[in-house]
Amino acid sequence: MGSTFNSLVGLIILALDIWAILNVVKSGAEIGAKVLWILLIILLPVLGLIIWAIAGPRGNVRV
Repeated sequence: MGSTFNSLVGLIILALDIWAILNVVKSGAEIGAKVLWILLIILLPVLGLIIWAIAGPRGNVRV
């Protein structure tokens, strides 16, 4: 049971990281800033995701 739960949590974190990276790529930030955000999200998956959620660039959202 423990390994199934850990796998599910890991899969959720992976999906959220991919979503965050796609939002960074779609954002209007400069290329250098995009690269730094993507590296932060890849190297620190959970912490990078939290930092991006608080202070990161967002993609262009149409309302």
